[in-house]
Amino acid sequence: MEEFFKKITDSTVLSSIATIVISFILYKIIVSIFSKGSNKLTNNRAKTYLKMMKSACRYVFIILTIFALLQINGVNISSMLAGVGIVSVILGFAVQDVLKDIIKGTTIISDKYFQVGDIIKFNGIEGKVLTIGLKSTRIEDVRSFNIISIANRNIEQVEVVSNSIDVFVPMPYEVSVEEAERAVETIVNKIKALDNVDSCLYKGVNELADSSIKYQINTRCNPDLKVQMRRNILRCVLLGLAENNIQVPYNQIDVHSK
Repeated sequence: MEEFFKKITDSTVLSSIATIVISFILYKIIVSIFSKGSNKLTNNRAKTYLKMMKSACRYVFIILTIFALLQINGVNISSMLAGVGIVSVILGFAVQDVLKDIIKGTTIISDKYFQVGDIIKFNGIEGKVLTIGLKSTRIEDVRSFNIISIANRNIEQVEVVSNSIDVFVPMPYEVSVEEAERAVETIVNKIKALDNVDSCLYKGVNELADSSIKYQINTRCNPDLKVQMRRNILRCVLLGLAENNIQVPYNQIDVHSK
């Protein structure tokens, strides 16, 4: 017990504990400032910068705390850093993916590729950007609301989702173009009456398919609402066709016998 208390009261041990506690308190204070600042901001780009700085702050505090602890415990930091050049070549291969993530994370911010609040698509999944860190970007799947983490080095595979929705209204060949376009006009008016619709335009005939003529309607809305908005638009299509006594066409097979 005496030896144990001697170790506890040793100045080196106390200094190490104090360094860790002070570092932790300072980190929490700075993170709290960043969080409060982010909540007050309405500009998505400014929020992205703050969250990036918050992520970088964690790594800086970890590194500085480790250096301080080594110095307190008698490790010569200067001589250790002098040997970093040799060690870095060895470690470079081991941490090259991490370095790629950090570089790409900086590129996302500087080139404004996307920012917090944007809707992006990765591997077929559309999600809202929650945070952009030094190593990864976190998104919330707009369909399942699952949280997905994307390594920043995969930025080339990410697409920024636009605010455009294209819907193709199928009409039977038996319906004349004039009748079909009157039905499309009814559908467009119904879509315009929906909440959160920025614009809705009839674009014309898009395709002469096997069993139908497809008329294109383009709607623009907040990308964050596109999943539900598409459902609402399809409902308007069905209602508009029903009001004009037009049935949704389906694939048909003609059988001829001799």
